[in-house]
Amino acid sequence: MVFSSESFLFLFLPLFLAIYYLTPVRFRSYPILAGSYVFYAWWRVDFLGLLFLTTVFTYLVGQKISQHKGTQRGRVYLGIGVIGCLSVLGVFKYLNFFIDSFAMLFGTDAAGLGIHWRLILPVGISFYIFQALSYLIDVHRGDARADAKFIDFAAFIALFPQLIAGPILRYKDLEDQFRQREHSVEMFCDGLTRFLIGLAKKVILADAVAPLADLAFATENPGMALAWAGAIAYMLQLYFDFSGYSDMAIGLGKMMGFNFLENFRFPYISRSITEFWRRWHISLSNWLRDYLYISLGGNRKGPTRTYVNLMTVMVLGGLWHGANWTFVLWGFWHGGLLATERFLGWDRKAAAHWFALPLTLLFVLIGWVMFRAAYVGEAFEIYAGMIGLNGFIGDPAVWYDVTRESVMFMFLAGFVAFAEPHLHAALTQPKTEVELRPDGTLAAVPAMQVVLTLAVLSIGALTVLKLAEQSFSPFLYFQF
Repeated sequence: MVFSSESFLFLFLPLFLAIYYLTPVRFRSYPILAGSYVFYAWWRVDFLGLLFLTTVFTYLVGQKISQHKGTQRGRVYLGIGVIGCLSVLGVFKYLNFFIDSFAMLFGTDAAGLGIHWRLILPVGISFYIFQALSYLIDVHRGDARADAKFIDFAAFIALFPQLIAGPILRYKDLEDQFRQREHSVEMFCDGLTRFLIGLAKKVILADAVAPLADLAFATENPGMALAWAGAIAYMLQLYFDFSGYSDMAIGLGKMMGFNFLENFRFPYISRSITEFWRRWHISLSNWLRDYLYISLGGNRKGPTRTYVNLMTVMVLGGLWHGANWTFVLWGFWHGGLLATERFLGWDRKAAAHWFALPLTLLFVLIGWVMFRAAYVGEAFEIYAGMIGLNGFIGDPAVWYDVTRESVMFMFLAGFVAFAEPHLHAALTQPKTEVELRPDGTLAAVPAMQVVLTLAVLSIGALTVLKLAEQSFSPFLYFQF
């Protein structure tokens, strides 16, 4: 089940919210867990067992770590927990990749080695495994308590707004909210607004530019115009698809009384790659920094070790996205850029140079081509087209498949990406409460507040109409 589907919008969500708010406050983890399991099982019920077993394993190991905190036995339990979680991720996400890579060394494929089966990648496994790992490490460090009721912890791991594609939550940030959280009409309406904005990002912008990106990457030896258009289209598609999902997750959280941390902060206005990673997929960036980069020594062991740590973290971050050499190279690209910027001190100098923004976007765009490609050779076909090796137009017949709608929405999406900080400021301006005047009349609501409310409702209605006419379109990060 996906957020941008009729079954979720008109069946699951209303039914879940009705049951949730009819349940007494102290028992609301039960409908959260039940609803989240139904939400996950809608995809494949068999992998629900893997999610449940991972939850039980993490909870029990966390209890043992807490009981023996600061001792050798506590560290042993931490090792068991980390190895256990990583083993689940490694088997289901990377075993196929390692078998294929091993077979390539002998010039054959998995079938040539006598292996005729493939493991299915469970949806959301990268996200809930990282949440389980952060919980175990935080309990070991003393940053999170392990005295939660199992139902609360299980509801945290399975929390459906973020279960499939993040943001990556940490139990220490939500443990107090599971004990007590605010429920109000204002918070619910704020969440609904945020959800509708995210839904519009996905349905109106991301899905509209997707055909142009798909066409470019499916075309053999694309011309310069199509290669650039396709790369830019994918750059915008990925952002609005993923940030749209995050907005919907944060909005659903608010509708349930939770406050999730932001996952995107206008990344396409960044003036350096370092700044980009402070704005893009913030929950993953912070996770890699706090649990991997710092554990490797961070910047405390000299410049050379710092550059190696940056490269290591980004390569592993690339592999987290998927078992493909394209993700490894994408990680090397960003790791090298981060190390180079640190060596040059560019992040501190970037704001003074007008070309910092377009240069950063160019570097990000080059990386996204490798990220999107099905295999390394496909990425280099796009690169060849971008530098003109296939001519400006390429095959003229391909252009008959380019729709005016996809081109128009590519420009619209680009405008929204750059104007988003100002749009966000307008939508989040302090709300003026309606007050009763001494004469018994009500004070007028500011005109701008009325306009913005009507605009959001109109966009929501348009999005639902658009959703009804298009085919099924899953979120891009479901595959990671």
